[in-house]
Amino acid sequence: MRDLSALPNLNVALIQTTLAWHDRKANLEHFEGLLAQARAADLIILPEMFTTGFSMESETLAEPENGPSHKWLQAQAAKLEAVITGSVIIQAADGSHRNRLLWARPDGEVLHYDKRHLFRMAGEHNHYTPGERQVLFELNGWRIRPLICYDLRFPVWSRDAEDTDLLLYTANWPGARRQHWNRLLPARAIENLCYVAAVNRIGHDGKGFAYTGDSQVLDFQGETLLSAGDADGVFTVCLNAADLAAYRARFPANLDADRFEFI
Repeated sequence: MRDLSALPNLNVALIQTTLAWHDRKANLEHFEGLLAQARAADLIILPEMFTTGFSMESETLAEPENGPSHKWLQAQAAKLEAVITGSVIIQAADGSHRNRLLWARPDGEVLHYDKRHLFRMAGEHNHYTPGERQVLFELNGWRIRPLICYDLRFPVWSRDAEDTDLLLYTANWPGARRQHWNRLLPARAIENLCYVAAVNRIGHDGKGFAYTGDSQVLDFQGETLLSAGDADGVFTVCLNAADLAAYRARFPANLDADRFEFI
């Protein structure tokens, strides 16, 4: 059993902003300016498809696995001495297109998670290949499970209470369904007895859809630690591992959780 109470606090920065439609250069320049405000963070989270907006033009926009966004994240992570993460459109080595979250560490290593649940109402399943596996990243002893947007609706894919300290969602979640976003995020925190950090975008995309933000961080009881509303900017919060350990000791519901395997 890990001693969570011995872990250092985790400083997390959420960047909620507008995205330039299909314009990687403009988006990277924009985020580079905002990153300077997140210098004290251990972990910096960017929105889903942060270089393009949520686009189905995967054949036109896909980057190779070690493409410009990959290299940009490596450089920024090294510069800020922090992990930086967000998803981009990638053409994998097998030729498939993926909505891929990149996890860039300051030492130059870049790990990834491919979005499992593809948003069929926008036709995402026709343009991308789903991920096959959950992943768990470690940062300063914290165990962090990344997920992407539509994954939020599927609690089984988020479930792993014994290992996960922080669930991370990066999204382009339209304002038309903001109520779902704001109700499902606390549920994921409560049922998994862990922190949740969720980053959404604001503004309008090239299809005319409006995004209202609501980026937020919740504790293990679903209580709000940070709420960005519809503001543009960088939002920071400090997560306390000792508080998480104490709550799990008082209320170890994970010990009665159903056991299952993915097949």
